[in-house]
Amino acid sequence: MKQTTGEIAESVRRSLDRYFRDLDGAKPRAIYDMVLKNVEKPMLETVLDKADGNQTIAAQMLGINRNTLRKKINEHKIKP
Repeated sequence: MKQTTGEIAESVRRSLDRYFRDLDGAKPRAIYDMVLKNVEKPMLETVLDKADGNQTIAAQMLGINRNTLRKKINEHKIKP
């Protein structure tokens, strides 16, 4: 079954709701960075896998340039 962008957004909402419930009174911190780090790496890994490791194709699929993709691969320590 294909997951639509609405389903992806709903998954993020559910995860954030669970995150806030699990805080148990603690103050949330750096939510934006936390979400981006937890979404970006698996997204990059999945797209690279679907592109058979071809960074040019993966960058096109992501809508970013290849240099940006390489930078993100290095930031997230993704194995080629």
